[in-house]
Amino acid sequence: MHNRHQDGSAGDANYGVIGAGYSRYRQPDPHIAEFIRRALGDAATVLNVGAGAGSYEPVDREVTAVEPSASMRAQRPALLPLAIDAAAENLPFPDQAFDAAMATFTVHQWSNLERGLSEMRRVTRGPVLILSCDPELLERSWLHAYAPEMIAVEARRYPSMTSIVAGLGGNAEVRPVPIPLNCVDGFGEAYYGRPGRMLDPGARLANSAWSFVDPSIGERFAAELGRDLADGSWDRRYGVLRTQPFFEGSLRLIVARP
Repeated sequence: MHNRHQDGSAGDANYGVIGAGYSRYRQPDPHIAEFIRRALGDAATVLNVGAGAGSYEPVDREVTAVEPSASMRAQRPALLPLAIDAAAENLPFPDQAFDAAMATFTVHQWSNLERGLSEMRRVTRGPVLILSCDPELLERSWLHAYAPEMIAVEARRYPSMTSIVAGLGGNAEVRPVPIPLNCVDGFGEAYYGRPGRMLDPGARLANSAWSFVDPSIGERFAAELGRDLADGSWDRRYGVLRTQPFFEGSLRLIVARP
């Protein structure tokens, strides 16, 4: 496993640096949450791995949350359980301890994907859910035209759907999750029809990929996007997205059965 960052972050991103305002920009989106709720079925006990600030944790079930970053644990709302300081690769639970397990927007940051998925499968009796992005589909977003370096970083970090399915034992379904126009979970594609939001440095910082490219990339991105929004160039190319109800991007829910 990688050495943990000062705040405990166990993956490649240091949330002690980039996570301070994370919960301002990354709220659970109801449309996406419904995909997770349905996939959890009637599970009464749920493990949330890489739980962060608690996005997508169901509040109507008994949830155990695991999160190595102290700065992210500190942002969890009071209505959610305190998160345990642990990492995916070494879950401190006995075999088949939970009815279901979930991990959202986190597997691309694990130091050992195979080990983490194996641990999730070990401690879970029923379905294991992974919400992630398909690296082969990231170029569908207009962001690729403005920040190809950032998209390239994401494509290298996100594991393939094949590797996730294999790590969970092979008995899994990969489900597309359309992104709603007013998505409140501010990952990159969430702003597909609201490009001006990406001019906010905080919105970019809430997407860890920006921390892996030189700051000049973000500065160039903001300058070029701001210029194209001002002169109408962006709208001539992508303006239809401003009223498109959903965007079929890279977001996927992998549901693995035992």
